[in-house]
Amino acid sequence: MGVTGSFFNLYRHGFVRVAAAVPEVRVADPAFNAARCAELMHAAATQHARYLVFPELGLSAYSCEDLFHQQALLDGCASALRCLLEATRALPLVGIVGLPLRVEALLFNCAAVFCGGRILGLVPKSYLPTYREFYELRQFAPAAAARTRRVTLGAQTDVPFGPQLLFDDVALDLRFAVELCEDLWVPLPPSSLAALAGASLLFNLSASNATVGKADFRRQLVADQSARCMAGYVYCAAGAGESTTDLAWDGHALVAENGTLLAESRRYAPPPQLLLADLNLDRLRLDRMRTTSFGQSVQQHRERLREFETVPVSLPPPDCSQRLLLLNPPERCPYVPADPARRRERCAEVQAIQMQGLVTRLRATRIEKVVLGVSGGLDSTLALLVCAGAMDALKLPRTHVLACTLPGFATAEHSLGRARELTAALGCTPLEIDIRPSCMQMLRDLRHPAAGGAPQYDLTYENVQAGERTSHLFRLANFHNGLVVGTSDLSELALGWCTYGVGDHMAHYDVNASVPKTLVQYLIAEAAENDRFGPAASSVLRRVLAARITPELTPDQSSEAVIGPYALQDFNLYHLLRFGDLPSKVAFLAYNAWRDGGAAPAPPGVPGPKHCSIGEIKRWLGVFLDRFFRASQFKRSCLPNAPKVGSGGSLSPRGDYRAPSDSDATVWLADLATVPDQEGV
Repeated sequence: MGVTGSFFNLYRHGFVRVAAAVPEVRVADPAFNAARCAELMHAAATQHARYLVFPELGLSAYSCEDLFHQQALLDGCASALRCLLEATRALPLVGIVGLPLRVEALLFNCAAVFCGGRILGLVPKSYLPTYREFYELRQFAPAAAARTRRVTLGAQTDVPFGPQLLFDDVALDLRFAVELCEDLWVPLPPSSLAALAGASLLFNLSASNATVGKADFRRQLVADQSARCMAGYVYCAAGAGESTTDLAWDGHALVAENGTLLAESRRYAPPPQLLLADLNLDRLRLDRMRTTSFGQSVQQHRERLREFETVPVSLPPPDCSQRLLLLNPPERCPYVPADPARRRERCAEVQAIQMQGLVTRLRATRIEKVVLGVSGGLDSTLALLVCAGAMDALKLPRTHVLACTLPGFATAEHSLGRARELTAALGCTPLEIDIRPSCMQMLRDLRHPAAGGAPQYDLTYENVQAGERTSHLFRLANFHNGLVVGTSDLSELALGWCTYGVGDHMAHYDVNASVPKTLVQYLIAEAAENDRFGPAASSVLRRVLAARITPELTPDQSSEAVIGPYALQDFNLYHLLRFGDLPSKVAFLAYNAWRDGGAAPAPPGVPGPKHCSIGEIKRWLGVFLDRFFRASQFKRSCLPNAPKVGSGGSLSPRGDYRAPSDSDATVWLADLATVPDQEGV
């Protein structure tokens, strides 16, 4: 975007603040209405918004009916617009206001786009509803009836006029477009073509009246259009003050970004209302770039897209010198919905995908038994639950799940106890192999100091144990005609926190490979909360959630002490893998999410950081970048088959992520270096 300034300023990181205003309105009183719009524009500018949209025909009121054919009202609206331009001339803000406008003896329902005291363009409404309670063709002509693309309005001549206008905010490398109310309700809205022509931000001036159930439909319509167009969509409907002769008005304003509703006004609230939200422009650009069918659509409609005219927006770059954080900070756990109902639905669907993948693999191979190593930790616990569910789906006894504990040098009794208890509670077949004798033989063969009792806990010491476990699991599968189920999760694979070619890396089939650690925790928590596998299993699951995350290969080992808090690293993974964000932007997002503890969902027993400083965020993001981009891809290039569970991505070399194994992390770490080490810098 070319915008620089304070690290703690949202505009520096590819965001833009937009606003929708529902002012107090008087029917057929343009001067009053313009004054209320000016007040809201000053308020929006104070809160650093760059664009502000008002309701349809806001200068006159929408419900004027045949008063629109009165010259006094039309002249009053033109005069009110001039007053509004003058009153907001000094504001660093684009305003979009509605008014009736006569052009060559035809009357149009228009949106005036203005800033710096000048009109940038006039957009007439394309589709005029004339059904049920609407009679717009009685007063107005549709945009297609216009015979000119330039008009004179007051002292301004040669003002662009038409539905195919793109407004180019050069300072932000952003193009936006405008449509009016019914334009959104047709099969091919003008905003769809505008998006293909390059608009990543869409505004809608509306006067949609209130009826039962209509608000839900508006939400769906606005969110869906933003998703189809991969754009930001700002919608603003008329509110109190419109005539209630036959209709009522709820002042419904909405802001959506690529299918997600970011902000919504309070319906039926007394005016004025000012709704603000921060849109992530970089995310919209990246989604369009990655979704190649968007480019194909551009090609298919290229003839119609040539009709669009680009209008420059003369606004200086936003002031980034001051601290300006996000109004709608990202969720701390992006893989896990904060809403409890959606979280339950997500957990059920993820487990269904995992089980279906394993069931299909077993049917295809005609294998009826599975073998997996269980440690009493998170990943093997989730895999064991999936295996038990798969046997239920196949109508096979759970005894066909061979759950093998493989205690090593640092295995704790409480971990071993959890694994044994859960196996028993689920009715699976328990196996136990003490790998210490075979590990000691390997250490002796290697002439490793630990074979003689020296406390040398190096990588060889760890991997001898991991390798012995894997060897036993695969041979057990041979012996019992079973399939080895892998347990490693997405977070471990991203960070390379796994040993090449052994149990946390290699298997016949991996059910957890696209499930991040935070989601693993919530899946287990949900199973415990709902007693899905019985009260005895739930008791064990709660203890699994409360335990420290460790591979137990050396004494007092902690995964998070080495690679960072999983909740924070999953946040980094999501924004880097799903959106390709700059590391500095990921750090800014994380700061917004964690600076005050955030509002992450917290099922019982799931630990996580309550607060992170920018220094801590930078430190652990640096660990992530180096491990992800430089050190770990060779491990991911030969992963076993595993089902993809979410749109957040997987790291399968056959699916979401294909990358060279010998890349470097220099460019990512260089960008991270621009992040301050402490707050207030």
